Amino acid sequence: MNLREISFGNFKSLYNTSFEPGKVNVFIGANGSGKSTVLEAIGLLSAAMTDRVDDISLQRRGVRLSAPALYRSRFRDKTGARPTIDLSLKWEEDDGSGLFQYDVHLAPPKDESYWKYHSETFLQNGEKKWGRSNASQNMGNNHIGFFLIDGSPELVNGRQIAKHFSDYGIFQPNTMTLRGTVPDPVQTSVIGLNGGRLAEALEEIIKIDKDGNIRFGSLYMEDILEMIEWASDIVVNIPNKTRVNSSVPVTRQIIEFSDRFMKDTARFTGYDASEGALYILFMLCLAMHPKAPAVFAIDSFDHALNPRLARKITKVFCQQIKHHKKHVFLTTHNPLVLDGLDLNDPDIRLFAVDRGKYGHSQIHRIQISEKLVKEGQALSRLWIGGRLGGVPELL
Repeated sequence: MNLREISFGNFKSLYNTSFEPGKVNVFIGANGSGKSTVLEAIGLLSAAMTDRVDDISLQRRGVRLSAPALYRSRFRDKTGARPTIDLSLKWEEDDGSGLFQYDVHLAPPKDESYWKYHSETFLQNGEKKWGRSNASQNMGNNHIGFFLIDGSPELVNGRQIAKHFSDYGIFQPNTMTLRGTVPDPVQTSVIGLNGGRLAEALEEIIKIDKDGNIRFGSLYMEDILEMIEWASDIVVNIPNKTRVNSSVPVTRQIIEFSDRFMKDTARFTGYDASEGALYILFMLCLAMHPKAPAVFAIDSFDHALNPRLARKITKVFCQQIKHHKKHVFLTTHNPLVLDGLDLNDPDIRLFAVDRGKYGHSQIHRIQISEKLVKEGQALSRLWIGGRLGGVPELL
């Protein structure tokens, strides 16, 4: 599957904008520019395509729940209020069956708990294959999406998108959840949106191959230890009272590290380890685990990472996303993340999110010109210097 275009209309600050994604999509911008709103709009699209749209389905995807009136754009320069939120997705499947398009127009809830579908359209190679209009007037299925109400075998090719998008989530790991001391409020099948059950997920991808090498998914463990340079070993184990204080709550399985500068007997758990190490393991597990979502987002990708480590993990993460044929949407405020991006690779794309004269969020793809290439400056310096967009106008 290859995503070709995602469009948003009338959702919060995204009044009318679109972008053409790659496999790895990084969004930069000032605080409040709309970066997280882009991730949430994709979450709303995921729910509309593959689920019923209500508070439960949105929370499961990591979308912040707003008061119903706040979902629709309310700009001062627009005199009339549009009744629906409009979303569109174009994509291609790997089997060569052509270009597909899904359009949906949703009305946020009023007194009900669910959103209403106003209209939906599904096209293949420009030809309308399925559609409905004024669905909100049909009380029988006005809150149920197309992929749930039509099982026609003629639509099987297009329905493949549901398999990819149904598990979409906006991941926002936090340190205490990664350490296993607090439960994850949204636990998905592999890893929770805040990092819950990371140890269990890691146990499934850390293996010994036929040559006796320890593998971390599609990488060697040595590759991981190069980024966590103080560690000589990483294993998943059951809690042991000699390594965990009895007053500390723990999960059924824990991550254990060996510090290469200490004696062999000095092993400690993720509770005592550097938080940066846990974030690295979390992000790479999402990229590699076969049961992790095929399409997902990470808000604040650079959280808790040293700038140079952020650059390195970005490079490795991009390679693994491509290798495992996934799609990811990331936000960042760390300039060094940009230096880990190979923008000559069409699968890796950088976007600036800026609010225009009237406050509408616009998404612009950043492509490096020959002139900038010849200057030889790193992307991080170009961004800080205001030459890529996505920075606040401060005196």
